[in-house]
Amino acid sequence: MAKKIILDVDPGIDDAVALCLALEDPALDVLAVTATGGTVSPEQATINVQAIVEQLDPPRLPRLGCASPDQMLRTDGRHLFGADGLCGAHFAVAKRHHQHSSVKVICDEVRAAPGDVTIIATGPLTNIAAALQQQPDLASLIGHLIIIGGTLSGPGNVTAAAEFNIYCDAEAARAVFQSQTTKTLVPFDLTSRVVLNFDLLEKLPGEDSPRGELLRKILPGAFRMYRQNLGVEGIHLHDAVAVIAAIEPELFTTERMYGDVETEGTLTHGVTVFDRRRLPENRPNMDVAVDLDTAAVTQRIVRRLVE
Repeated sequence: MAKKIILDVDPGIDDAVALCLALEDPALDVLAVTATGGTVSPEQATINVQAIVEQLDPPRLPRLGCASPDQMLRTDGRHLFGADGLCGAHFAVAKRHHQHSSVKVICDEVRAAPGDVTIIATGPLTNIAAALQQQPDLASLIGHLIIIGGTLSGPGNVTAAAEFNIYCDAEAARAVFQSQTTKTLVPFDLTSRVVLNFDLLEKLPGEDSPRGELLRKILPGAFRMYRQNLGVEGIHLHDAVAVIAAIEPELFTTERMYGDVETEGTLTHGVTVFDRRRLPENRPNMDVAVDLDTAAVTQRIVRRLVE
C-alpha cells in the first residue's frame, strides 16, 4: 500500500525536485502539497506550489494549501534562487478562486487518516506549529513527521551557527521539536553530503515530458547560481533527500536524542541543540539522522529524475 504523505514546502529549486520525486513515485500517495514562506515570500510560495504541480500534471492531483500572507520570517533565499525562487523560470498559473490555508489542509488530511499520514516538512515549520497549536491532539494523529533542518555538528548556512529552515522561524521549530509528534530530523550537514553534478542535465528526460520540461527550465539556473554565489560546481538537493528518507529509511542511520532550538541568542538564534551527554536531563524527543549511504541516496535521486 502506498504511503500517505503531505509535503509542506517553500519552493525553491530543491522543493521542486522533491515534488518531482514524490508525485511520480508509486510508493507514495501524495494527499496534499502545502505552501510555506521561506525561500520566497508566502505569496510566492503559494504560486510556486501551484505552478510546479500544474507543470508536473500528476495522475492524481493533491490538495494544495496556501501560505499565510501574515507569516513572519527572519530571512529568505532570493539571493540564491532569484525573486521567484525558481531561477526566473516564470511559470504561468491559473487563478484559483477557492483556496484553503496550508494549516487547514494539514489538519483535514491528518484527521481523515489518523496515524497513517507522514508529513515531509522541507521549509520553516510555521504551518506545522500552527496546526499543533490550533488542534493540540493532532500531535498524536500524525503518523510520522520528517523534518529537513538544523545541524548536528556542522556550521550553519544562513548564519555562522544556524541552518536556514530553523532560523527562519525558530519559535515554530522549537514548538514542533517539543511536541509529542513522532518525528525524524534530517540535518543540513547530512543532506549536504548529497551533491548532483552538472552532467545530470544531459541525462534528463526531454521537454516532451512534464518532468523533463520542468527540470530543464529550473536546473541550469540552479547550477549557475551555486557556482556564482557559493563557488560550488554542483547543487545540493536537501529536500529530495527527505523524500528518499520517506521511501527508503533503511539508507539512513538514526539515533534517539533530545533536541531543542535556541530562540534568544544574539549569535546563536535558530541553532539546534542536542543533549548527547551520557545522562541527558530530558528524554529523547526525536530520531536524528546521523549518517546516510551517500552514494545510494544520490543514485536514487538521479535515477528517479532521469528515468
